[in-house]
Amino acid sequence: MLFTAKPATISHTIINPYKPFQNPNPNPNPNPNPSLLRLRRHHLRLRSASPPPLTVAEAETAAEAASAQNRVDILSESLPFIQRFRGKTIVVKYGGAAMKSEELRTSVINDLVLLSCVGLRPVFVHGGGPEINRWLGRLGIEPRFSPDGLRVTDGPTMEVVEMVLVGHVNKKLVSLINRAGATAVGLCGKDARLLTARPASATPGLGFVGDVSRVDSAVLHAVLEAGQIPVVASVAADEEGQAYNINADTAAGEIAAALGAEKLILLTDVTGILGDRNDAGSLVKEIDLKGIKRMVEEGVVSGGMIPKVRCCIRALAQGVRTASIIDGRVPHSLLLEILTDEGAGTMITG
Repeated sequence: MLFTAKPATISHTIINPYKPFQNPNPNPNPNPNPSLLRLRRHHLRLRSASPPPLTVAEAETAAEAASAQNRVDILSESLPFIQRFRGKTIVVKYGGAAMKSEELRTSVINDLVLLSCVGLRPVFVHGGGPEINRWLGRLGIEPRFSPDGLRVTDGPTMEVVEMVLVGHVNKKLVSLINRAGATAVGLCGKDARLLTARPASATPGLGFVGDVSRVDSAVLHAVLEAGQIPVVASVAADEEGQAYNINADTAAGEIAAALGAEKLILLTDVTGILGDRNDAGSLVKEIDLKGIKRMVEEGVVSGGMIPKVRCCIRALAQGVRTASIIDGRVPHSLLLEILTDEGAGTMITG
């Protein structure tokens, strides 16, 4: 017999699953190529190295790019709102803190011009309480107000009101809008019989404080059709020519109703209508006519907010689609209210 067979011997390497695997021959090539080792080390350094820090110029460029992208995103998100309100009339009552702060005034003016540029038809109605008070103080006349926040206006006070609102505040706002790139036309209720006044019947004892008995909106339509922004001071005259101080909220509401406006917006010094006047976090974001009337009846709405709410209710009853009381202390609150779902105060719906 040439060959003798015997059983094969099989060597098993048992791997402990709880112990890291060790190569039985950790260095199969005791003399590797030095050039290959250097190449491997360089490759590992490239993989593990963190990116170098940006220079100041590079960081500024990146920040500018991010800011530009953010602006583009915001503009894109506002497109549905621009499409919804393009060609629609909005009436904005301007007053309060937004008149006192130069920064806020600039913000409101720029917002108004932007809205006009994208196709909305804004009408700007203004009071001028702080400026009136300043001039009354110069002349030694003490300002007086009713419990509802309406100015008590005797003869001398009426002269100051007309001088300040029509001759000073109105023309200053017109100039600011023109400088911002739009074309504004300054008006008061007397011009083209825009507003006809009558003595305020619900609150006697206020002197020459009036209500609006009639609105002739022809002059406003002409200005709007020309692509211009009407700026209206809330001074009007009765049938006999006697001047009256009209509450700017009231004037804005009546003008909005006469124009069939899409929106009436009142800029104020508060966040909006609160469900609890002692809780700043109880802002009512949206409410219908029935709900707001109930809040007035229950005394939840009081003080200077009452005439604002009443003018909103009256405007809605005459066909204005929505009325908003927004926080004029917030920069760009006008754009927030019109071009976002979030809004900037309380919206009342019909």
